[in-house]
Amino acid sequence: MPDIGGSTRLYAVLGDPVAQVQAPALLNPVFARLGLDAVLFPVHAPADRLGAVIGGLQRIGNLDGLLITVPHKIEACRYADELSPAAALVNSTNAMRREADGRWYGDNFDGAGFVAGLLSAGHDPRGKRIFLAGAGGAGTAIAAALLGAGASHLSVYDPDPDRVATLTGRLEGSAPGRTTGSAAPRLHDADVAVNATPLGLRPGDPLPFAPDRLPPGSVVADIVMRPRETELLRRAAELGLPVHHGIHMLGHQVALYQRFFRLEPGGATRAAIL
Repeated sequence: MPDIGGSTRLYAVLGDPVAQVQAPALLNPVFARLGLDAVLFPVHAPADRLGAVIGGLQRIGNLDGLLITVPHKIEACRYADELSPAAALVNSTNAMRREADGRWYGDNFDGAGFVAGLLSAGHDPRGKRIFLAGAGGAGTAIAAALLGAGASHLSVYDPDPDRVATLTGRLEGSAPGRTTGSAAPRLHDADVAVNATPLGLRPGDPLPFAPDRLPPGSVVADIVMRPRETELLRRAAELGLPVHHGIHMLGHQVALYQRFFRLEPGGATRAAIL
């Protein structure tokens, strides 16, 4: 555990719920390894108070960055002064940093982390047909990254048809003809099926889709990190389908966060020395 004192720089991860977040367990050891006087802590930010929570945190003088998790990734864009091209494309942010002039800059690494995790596990999306459940903040970023990695077709399902239409419309400009929305999960021809919804976080959650409708050999991926073995992954494994755990997405974002927050070995975080 870090030795927290008056000079400690602060980072917060926001979610609703927040008990499942794994980022502190991954990033606080990075701060320690780099010799930084910094700590990342979880903040439960109920959706109806998100603006007040972010506004208050952004006014803390020694708070340098925010990580954003479910369900706030789209709404949090309102509190960034500028978005990276990737975050602007999908209107979703999962990381925000304080700049030298006090402005807040947002980016999104969910998609890059998810694809990197797939590749490291030997599941290259290039040329594959992908089914994606969830057109929220994480789903939009993952969708764009999968298409950027060469997926041949992406079928998106979400119970909110407006979110599906918004996502497919955004992606049509960068990947014309390769994304469709579906009123029901389209699973019969999927090479990879991805749960990008929060379903599985809580005991008793319904399955986001039925893995027994997938063809043999389909990879079933979940972005839920706790529990590690979600009901979806357990059922898929029982059917003999390859499974891909949620922690891979976050694990492959750690190096991206280090660059984004400009963390340098043996020194302070960037904002602390401005």
